[in-house]
Amino acid sequence: VLLVESGGGLVQVGGSLRLSCAASGRPSTNYDMGWFRQAPGKDREFVAVIKWSTGTTYYADSAKGRFTISRDIAANSVYLQMNSLKPEDTAVYYCAGKPGAIATTIKSYDSWGQGTQVTVSA
Repeated sequence: VLLVESGGGLVQVGGSLRLSCAASGRPSTNYDMGWFRQAPGKDREFVAVIKWSTGTTYYADSAKGRFTISRDIAANSVYLQMNSLKPEDTAVYYCAGKPGAIATTIKSYDSWGQGTQVTVSA
């Protein structure tokens, strides 16, 4: 599955952004789509994941209550709605996919997008 992210940009503290991830092919029913991020000088970290078939979601603590992951099956797309953004949310955000059970570890994912930059200014 080829993944392409879009929607990043520059936003002020407290603002919102919606990231999109388009998949080139239709993910299988037993597929998970996740969002990760990597800030300068830091390791890539898990943000959120959604199971394609059921819509079940799981979030990192840093994302709970502020971010919402969703999918549009007809559009083969996954979204990350980010609200109440903070400077520490500044990072390159990556969309990723994997078959099987929901996972939060990077090595579990076998498809990755190229990333989209999100910058939150104070």
